[in-house]
Amino acid sequence: MSDYVEKEIVETNEIGQVHISNEVLEIITDISTKEVKGVKGLYGNITDDLAGIFSRKSHTKGILVEIVENSATINLNIVVDFGVKIPEVAWLVQENVKNAIESMTDIKVEAINVNIAGINFVK
Repeated sequence: MSDYVEKEIVETNEIGQVHISNEVLEIITDISTKEVKGVKGLYGNITDDLAGIFSRKSHTKGILVEIVENSATINLNIVVDFGVKIPEVAWLVQENVKNAIESMTDIKVEAINVNIAGINFVK
């Protein structure tokens, strides 16, 4: 990974500029991750939890987006349901997030690293 992390992507065309912030990519990642069957949710750290208490709902919980030039690397911490095939769910998350980001933003996704942070035991 690079030490240089941009806060947004700036694309210029003949009409003007389009700015896409990291938060937009985090929201797309959040939604497209939770669409995958077998994913209970994202798993954040104590900083994410405190941010959620003192501000609006954080879509960045469990997501780290790094942008270098016009490409993104995404790190996810997810919780899966008990009994699912973990490698299959992780692969589906990678595919769903990659397709969503690339189709909505034209940003190339270099890598999506999925970390299984927990298992949800359904009663």
